Amino acid sequence: MGSFSEERVIFLRQEINRHNNLYYADNDPEITDYDYDLLMIELKSLEAKHPDLVTAESPTQRVGAPSNENFGRLEHRIPLLSLGNGFNLDDIKSWHQKTIRLLDNSEIQMVCELKIDGLAVSLIYQDGILVRGATRGDGLIGEDVTSNLKTIKSIPLVLSGAGSGVIEVRGEVYMPRSKFLLLNDERARIGQKPFANPRNCAAGSLRQLDPNVTAARPLDIFIYGLGYIEGGLSVQDHWSALQHMQRLGFRINPNSRVCANISEVEEYYQECLDKREVIDYDADGIVVKVNKFEHQGALGSIGREPRWAIAYKYPAQSAKTKLLEIGINVGRTGTLNPYAILAPITVGGATIRMATLHNEEDIRRKDIRAGDTVIVERAGEVIPQVIGPVLEARTGQESVFIMPARCPVCDSRTETSRDGKATICPNPQCPAQFIELLKHFV
Repeated sequence: MGSFSEERVIFLRQEINRHNNLYYADNDPEITDYDYDLLMIELKSLEAKHPDLVTAESPTQRVGAPSNENFGRLEHRIPLLSLGNGFNLDDIKSWHQKTIRLLDNSEIQMVCELKIDGLAVSLIYQDGILVRGATRGDGLIGEDVTSNLKTIKSIPLVLSGAGSGVIEVRGEVYMPRSKFLLLNDERARIGQKPFANPRNCAAGSLRQLDPNVTAARPLDIFIYGLGYIEGGLSVQDHWSALQHMQRLGFRINPNSRVCANISEVEEYYQECLDKREVIDYDADGIVVKVNKFEHQGALGSIGREPRWAIAYKYPAQSAKTKLLEIGINVGRTGTLNPYAILAPITVGGATIRMATLHNEEDIRRKDIRAGDTVIVERAGEVIPQVIGPVLEARTGQESVFIMPARCPVCDSRTETSRDGKATICPNPQCPAQFIELLKHFV
């Protein structure tokens, strides 16, 4: 039997890998970005305290998720890294002080950009012509989605004024909110299930095996950086690279800014936060990058994250509403999954009627009861979740949740899973399990 720390590390790795697969491969996340970040932070902390537990297979040593076997594989010549996160000004100040110390330089320019909530891609041009395009994948190898990327009209197929050689750029494919709403309205009109949010819709659209499906979806892109270069490009810093890429014909986000110190970074952050709902695309924070490429090279990276950049995440969006009822879904493996049926509430520009409750243990821990006034949060623009009850609003009419003794679909007597953490319907002929299994197969 291993130590508690070892067992916790193993559990965290399994959970993070599972959520990575749900997020990147299935485009069907089960938890919010914020909760995912907390799992990753805990794993990093445990591995830092117990270096002997670090393995090459740990999610902390990876960037994203494996590529889909249905697509060709494309190796990134320069790894397409993920970003470390800061959740408050103290985190950003700490990163800035560490950066200054590592560079032995008290004055560094930074470039601040919006952190677009989409799907990271790499575009490779040979002699000014688009020849390959890939998803991030695991940061080292991505999915070759060249045909699908070519359907996005804001991606130039031929660069303006480019010389000979190879240039790779990195960007974020996304779906504008206004077009996402129109698409969902159309799907509802013809009886199809609406998409959960613009990010999932964009990711699923780009990873279609049929490029015609991708072409029918209103995708767009912002280019945010250079990758591999072969042919003598002479820009010395990130800001100059953005201007150069714009001249070549790439779409660059107009909200980027050069900042000289942390006060200017915080001012930029607050401005972006204030106009979060005004812009026509989802952004879940800002990205702060060291400007000079010389400094970036000197700082390098640790595992999956560059030292020269950090994401400054927006606070989770929340609101209060009434929890009308706790419903039950039956999954494809028979697991009974509780969810919240809410009095409709607008959170972050979206109307929320249902939210995840994770599992019975989470409901017990938070003491969530049907009839409660609850706090609902959308962290990272993903699936809404119930954070907890507003205890002072209780009237005594609320009812404690009890997991049903019988399956709500087939009426079979429920059982407890082997690990004691879940309630399951043991009937393999349960219609709900069959439908979910069919969905999974399709």
